[in-house]
Amino acid sequence: MGQIEKFTIDNGLRVVLAPDRAAPVVAVSVHYDVGFRSEPEGRTGFAHLFEHLMFQGSESLEKLAHFRHVQGSGGIFNGSTHPDYTDYYEVLPSAALERALFLEADRMRAPKLTAENLANQIDVVKEEIRLNVLNRPYGGFPWIWLPPVLYETFPNAHNGYGDFVDLEQATLDDCAEFFDTYYAPSNAVLTVAGDFEVSHAKDLVVKHFGDVPARPRPERPSFAEPRPETEKRGTHVDNHAPLPALAIGYRMPDPIGELDAYLAHLVLAGVLTDGDGSRLEQRLVHKDGLVTDISAGAGLFGPFEARDPDTFSITAIHPAEVTDRQVLDAVDDELEKLAATPPTAEELAKVTARWKANLHGEHDKLMSRTLALGSLELLYGDAGLMYELPEKFGAVTPEDVSAAAKALRPDSRAVLLVQPRTQQEDQ
Repeated sequence: MGQIEKFTIDNGLRVVLAPDRAAPVVAVSVHYDVGFRSEPEGRTGFAHLFEHLMFQGSESLEKLAHFRHVQGSGGIFNGSTHPDYTDYYEVLPSAALERALFLEADRMRAPKLTAENLANQIDVVKEEIRLNVLNRPYGGFPWIWLPPVLYETFPNAHNGYGDFVDLEQATLDDCAEFFDTYYAPSNAVLTVAGDFEVSHAKDLVVKHFGDVPARPRPERPSFAEPRPETEKRGTHVDNHAPLPALAIGYRMPDPIGELDAYLAHLVLAGVLTDGDGSRLEQRLVHKDGLVTDISAGAGLFGPFEARDPDTFSITAIHPAEVTDRQVLDAVDDELEKLAATPPTAEELAKVTARWKANLHGEHDKLMSRTLALGSLELLYGDAGLMYELPEKFGAVTPEDVSAAAKALRPDSRAVLLVQPRTQQEDQ
């Protein structure tokens, strides 16, 4: 297990240090406890829009200076918005550690929120939505189109990418309030990983972040809501899709409070669709020829990105002559088989070995490791969980997977049907 040192500075900022002297590179990330689910009603897409604004300069640095400082040091940087957090990061030569810490502290202190920057970034986000969702086949499938079928409440059901009308109505006052509420040091985790000396890094963190004014940490509401008590259905017409598709959404165990059951669902996803030998690939693709593509997974963005509630989804693209009922019946049949008879130890070992190999591979990359440490500290209060996950996956039993399959019930799910425009016109 790698070395981790954690401490909290006076303004409430939590800090995770993970030294690794293997290569002369360092990564810095800041995770803020705010994501799609925290944005106010009537302001869909605001968390992501605000992420863009954090790159538009600060009180002491002009626009594009952040880009120049990182790239001029030979580094890379980015940010991303998730259901329950927003992250920002840089990876640089280790000699540039102080530069990265200065840049992150500077925008935590006071980003440059101007009418010009806001208007410009609203246009950038709208173009991103056109490119990634509106003008792309299956662009919102399933992450935008499935939640409003599965969930009832605004935080869980709404489109985190944003509605154009909502984005255009965003004001500077909205931005200032969002920053003051959610971008407080006490609502963030700073992670530094790579080639550095711990005591020196501590001094630099206090030097640059210590004078960021303390503000109260916002109380995070529970976004819990009851599971569906029937099968819920929705339809989306996709102008660009060549074939019909469907997504089945189920509620998962609490990722934080029921971690072992959550991991069993991740392993179940692998048993169902991971590789040619998997259950649904064998049945729906090779044996019955019902679908051209099928996949299953936890979290609409991936695992370990959200607190409760989180979504287990099975998605399939199928020929027009195949009905959604045929696909659903075959999926239900395979889930019933797994619920009645646990997978073999050999079948399970293939999946857990792949999970463990993927986790080790991801954590070998400095950037991925830094982001995992930060997000796990934020969501679980335990950055060290990153080093324990491979072993925890290995502890999932065939009976655990069987229990997970049993929980995916037809009378407690959402089914989203995606219809191509051409098919719609033929009916």
